Amino acid sequence: MKKKILFLVLGSTILLLPLPSLAQHRDFGLGVIIGEPTGLSWKIWTGGQTALAGAAAWSFGENDAFHLHVDYLFHNFRLFRVSRGRLPFYYGVGVRILFHEKQEADTVVGVRFPLGIEYLFASPSLGIFLEIVPILDLSPATDFDMNAAVGFRIYF
Repeated sequence: MKKKILFLVLGSTILLLPLPSLAQHRDFGLGVIIGEPTGLSWKIWTGGQTALAGAAAWSFGENDAFHLHVDYLFHNFRLFRVSRGRLPFYYGVGVRILFHEKQEADTVVGVRFPLGIEYLFASPSLGIFLEIVPILDLSPATDFDMNAAVGFRIYF
């Protein structure tokens, strides 16, 4: 029970980290990510072509685990032309932490390399994304993993 409370507090804290910047940017998105992992997703634009994105989610791999990640993303808005809205290709680097539900399983820390696209509607302020993410786990052992997900965010 203590572990679940710790996960909830840690996940909530990570989701709330960008809130002090909301008044300045007004480009904060909150939504859902579905796939591997599945949970809450957020994104805050830090410039015209860069953003921080993350999730507090559940990973349904071999060992169920609470999944936290944060990525620094670069966006290319010129690769795909659309008549309405915008469709950037994005790539970046980030970190992932898996807290396994079973006590005998170790916490896993890895480096993420997200690749994706996000359709940003002109109106309403909504984004729909699809991403694949190669992951290099570094602790407790070096290993390769892969995530893939779809999701949406409402931007405020």
